[in-house]
Amino acid sequence: MSAPKLAIKIDVDTDRGTREGVPALRDLLRKKGVPATFLFSLGPDNTGRAIRRIFRPGFFRKVSRTSVVSVYGLRTLMNGVLLPGPDIARRNAAVMRSVADAGFETGIHCWDHVFWQDRLFALSEACVLEEFGKARRAYEEVFGRPARTAGAAGWQANAASLAAYDAAGLDYATDVRGGAPFFPAVGARRFRTLQIPTTLPTLDELMGRPEYPLGKLADTLLARLEPGKLDVFTIHAEIEGMSMLDWFGQFIDRAKERGVAFVSLADEAAALNARRDAVPVARLDQGEVDGRSGTLAVQGARIEERAA
Repeated sequence: MSAPKLAIKIDVDTDRGTREGVPALRDLLRKKGVPATFLFSLGPDNTGRAIRRIFRPGFFRKVSRTSVVSVYGLRTLMNGVLLPGPDIARRNAAVMRSVADAGFETGIHCWDHVFWQDRLFALSEACVLEEFGKARRAYEEVFGRPARTAGAAGWQANAASLAAYDAAGLDYATDVRGGAPFFPAVGARRFRTLQIPTTLPTLDELMGRPEYPLGKLADTLLARLEPGKLDVFTIHAEIEGMSMLDWFGQFIDRAKERGVAFVSLADEAAALNARRDAVPVARLDQGEVDGRSGTLAVQGARIEERAA
C-alpha cells in the first residue's frame, strides 16, 4: 500500500509574517527535510482594511476563535488604516530570496491581499490582469525570474483571475478548495493552468472550536489522509510560523511517524502536466467552507475526463 502524500503550501499575508514567520518556517522545514511552497504577498500590507468584513456571516465567530490581535499584532491591524501599508517586497526582499536560496519553491500570493480578497469580483478582467501584473513584476524584481506558480489570497478566484494565470503561462496554481488536481472551467470557458486544490482544513478554521481541541488537531488532520492520494495543507506564516510554530513542528514529526510522504507541489505539478490528457476538467464554483467566513473558490463537478 502506497503512503499518503502531503504537500505544504505557505500563504504569507503580511509584512510581519514575512519578516518573522517566514524565516522561522524556512529554518524548521529545512531542519526536518520537508519541502514546501512559499506564496508571497508582494505589495502593500493593508491588513487593517479587512475590518470591512465585519458584515460577512461568520466573521465575528472566526475573529473570536483565532484571537486576531495576538496572531497579527496591533501594528499590523493598523496597516492601511491608521498607518500607511508597508511595501512587503521592498522591505523583505532579502528574506524572500533566502527562502529560494534554501531550496524551497516560491510563488505569488497576491499584490494587495485585502484588495484581492475583497474586491476581485468587482473588477473587470483588464483590472484583474493589471493587479496580477503588479505582483508578477514585483516577484521578478525580488527573485530575478518569472513566477511559475500562484495561489490566490483568501482562495478568491474567478474566470478573470484564471485568464490572468493563463496569460502568465504558470505551471500550476493552487487557488481552490477541493479534492484532487483538475483543469478549471467557468461557464463555457476552459483554462489551461492546472489547479492543485487545498484538500485539508486550515488551522485557523479549526482552532478554538470545542469539537477540535488543540491537543487533537494533528490527529484530526492526519486522519483525513488516504494512501496514495495527494493532499495539500495550507498553513500561514502568521500562525504556524509564529505562535503555532512548535505545534507545526510536532505535526510534521507525527506525520512522519505515520509514514506520510512529504512531497513538493512543483514536482507533483510537473508529473501532472506531463500527462495532461489524464487530468479531469471540473467547474470552478463559489461556495462556503466550514470555519471560514464568506465564499471562496471550490472545486465543482467534473465536466469530462480529459483536459481541452
